[in-house]
Amino acid sequence: MPLQYAENFSVDYYAGGYTALTTLMDGKRFLLVPEKAEIPVNLAADIVVIKRPVTNIYLVASAVMDSFCELDGLSSIAFSGQRAEGWYIDEARKAMEDGDILYAGKYNKPDYELIVSRGCSLAIENMMISHSPEVTEKLEDFGIPVMIEYSSYETHPLGRVEWVKFFGALLGKEAEAEEIFGRQEAVLNQVTAEERTDRTVAFFFITSNGLVQVRQSNDYIPKMIELAGGQYIFDDLGEPETKRSTLNMQVEEFYSGAKEADFLIYNSAIDGGVSDVEELIDKCGLLADFKAVKEGNVWCTTNDMYQQSLSIGYLMEDMYYMLRGGKENMHYLFPLT
Repeated sequence: MPLQYAENFSVDYYAGGYTALTTLMDGKRFLLVPEKAEIPVNLAADIVVIKRPVTNIYLVASAVMDSFCELDGLSSIAFSGQRAEGWYIDEARKAMEDGDILYAGKYNKPDYELIVSRGCSLAIENMMISHSPEVTEKLEDFGIPVMIEYSSYETHPLGRVEWVKFFGALLGKEAEAEEIFGRQEAVLNQVTAEERTDRTVAFFFITSNGLVQVRQSNDYIPKMIELAGGQYIFDDLGEPETKRSTLNMQVEEFYSGAKEADFLIYNSAIDGGVSDVEELIDKCGLLADFKAVKEGNVWCTTNDMYQQSLSIGYLMEDMYYMLRGGKENMHYLFPLT
């Protein structure tokens, strides 16, 4: 499969309808075998065989649900690592409320009895599972393959979107995945056709222990800011080889580096966000001295941003308009007053 931006997976096709999926960060290989086809003999020991159709999936990686919904593949998911009220995706929430998808526990405490008794065929996790290797081991002992998605490690925003092709291949819906990806690419092309503003942006979150969580400079969020015509305020932050997307810093260090940023974007994904600037300053009093606060250029992400991973083009469009004064009916950003 030709890929334009994604660097952390590959898809290869073989005669007879066999498809090989590889997650390149961990080197895991999965062979999708057509429903009535034989499993090839003499396969390498590390290749995990998955028979089509792929059903009864235990989906823990919340950023993937958007892909399954857009691909019309929600019926392949039987178990969720998120409760119904935790979903901002309407189709997922309704499926759980209707009992079509069952809550099967968080990544570190799955309900083994439930998923084994109901015939789970595949667990799709994110990198959080690396903190609980015993869970992966136990799932595999029960004959349930574990697939980790690494979309958040893509450095280009559309690399993250392009993972829809990976899951399109898993479900046998490659054409639909190409169409979905093409729509977001078109938005990107429209936004990046305009000239740069070079106005600076800080994207951050205040942790419960008073630290400031920011994005590493090589992360996809700073890249989105750049593509939208702006400039991430921290131009050389973090260590790319660690593959981490965020890091925590002391408030004083954040103050020193971001006080003169033209715009502040508060990341609401973890704590549900804030409703106005006063509430934000309550979290960190030093923010009152920031240029963006004084000039009224403080924005917040909507709570559903990270579950809508296929709408990165629209988030870039929001950033584009934010840098140029904003507009009504933005998708994932709203101004704080």
